[in-house]
Amino acid sequence: MSEPSSTPTATASWADLFRGRNGLLALALTGGVALHAINVHIVTTVLPSVVQDIGGLGWYAWNTTLFVVASIVGAALSVRLLAALGPRGACIAALAVFSLGSAACASAVSMPWMLAGRSVQGLGGGVLAALSYALIQVVFQPALWPRAVALVSGMWGIATLCGPAVGGLFAQAGHWRWAFWMLLPVALAQALIVAVQLRPAADGKPTTRAKPQIPALQIVLLATSVLAVAAGSLSAQLAWQGVGVACGLALGAAAVAVDRQAAVRLLPRGATAWGSALGAVYASVALLLVGTTTEIYIPYFLQTLHGYTPLAAGYLTAAMAAGWSAGSLLSSGREGESAARLLRAGPVLGTASLLALAVLVPSTLGLAPGVHMLLCGLALAGAGAGVGIGWPHLLVRVLTLAPAGEGGMASAAITTVQLYGMAIGAAVAGLVANAAGLIAPGGAAGAQSAAVWLFASFAIAPLLAALLVRGMGRRQSIGIESHA
Repeated sequence: MSEPSSTPTATASWADLFRGRNGLLALALTGGVALHAINVHIVTTVLPSVVQDIGGLGWYAWNTTLFVVASIVGAALSVRLLAALGPRGACIAALAVFSLGSAACASAVSMPWMLAGRSVQGLGGGVLAALSYALIQVVFQPALWPRAVALVSGMWGIATLCGPAVGGLFAQAGHWRWAFWMLLPVALAQALIVAVQLRPAADGKPTTRAKPQIPALQIVLLATSVLAVAAGSLSAQLAWQGVGVACGLALGAAAVAVDRQAAVRLLPRGATAWGSALGAVYASVALLLVGTTTEIYIPYFLQTLHGYTPLAAGYLTAAMAAGWSAGSLLSSGREGESAARLLRAGPVLGTASLLALAVLVPSTLGLAPGVHMLLCGLALAGAGAGVGIGWPHLLVRVLTLAPAGEGGMASAAITTVQLYGMAIGAAVAGLVANAAGLIAPGGAAGAQSAAVWLFASFAIAPLLAALLVRGMGRRQSIGIESHA
């Protein structure tokens, strides 16, 4: 299998993607993302029950922070793993690591143990997510890329059905650990599919693969920047919280500066250039993901403030992922100016939805419970759709704007940037929630204050993405002229 060198032109149909061998390959690629996404929704749903059982409310957001930081490392290692083991070996190795982390989470007796298991899970999940995007270019023709990207993203829709059901039912029964044990047979089934479908070339000739180097320093700086922000959330003093944020921003900037001059880069050439179209795409991806990380606290808010069951809270939270999936799948066939309009509208919708949640989540507003639930669900779906409707077109722009010969690096960087946005978002969410009163005074009053501040402040992220997207067309035109 070799990477196609041509640029996507006309978008192929869904039937083309699922016809013959393409359909089997699509199943092999998307199953890993589905497993990763189901796990995310399981953890989001059961985490309030986990905290009630083993404690650690102050470390609530760290379950996501460490998971995503480890995923960043996994995504970076995926390129080397793919070169060393090939598509099949890399996917199976990632599934094995993910399964080990799941078993550790299932057996956790304390929050540090749980956080260690989440880190191992994240390492395997990051590799799975990165491989799913990177292998699109390897196994499919360019005309299928937009549909394949939409399908990979659409696996979060599967998670909205399975994740909250598995997590919610086990949490309500008082057996949250079994929600993690259930991941193991699913991972085994996916490993069998990968083993059959991602076979080496039929001619049996050995393939010599160059071993790509890992941008270790940039990865360490990015991971440390997230941990610095998260560490600030552990202090009740505003000064130390500010120090954490400042150190995190400085380390993130240092990672960009190092990558710009490095021989082994994390991002493709031009991605860190000020005002570049490719840089604007990557920045928009990160900002949009920051806005969605508010979902990690939604089950806790709904159960604490409105008395929702774990199952109901999990499914309502999953409306955000459902909106993302629906928006991505419905918009993937758009091209030209229609796609550009969706890119501009998405971040605006996300901003408005998060502001609506800042009003709806802390209070019922005197509304009937059913009406309040409906409005919360619509706002959550809107926050997800704000990302989804432009997501396929953002990612295709990465592939088309990538310099010649750097398509693989650009694809892997999609996941790295996406995960970095999620990690920073989770770390800042923990800081904002704790500072706004989640721990002290705690209880319903603390949850109400934390909800207002969390959703209102995080609406800034998609708003900044809206400004970037609005100027993206002009940047792309300038880039094209400069290369003419």
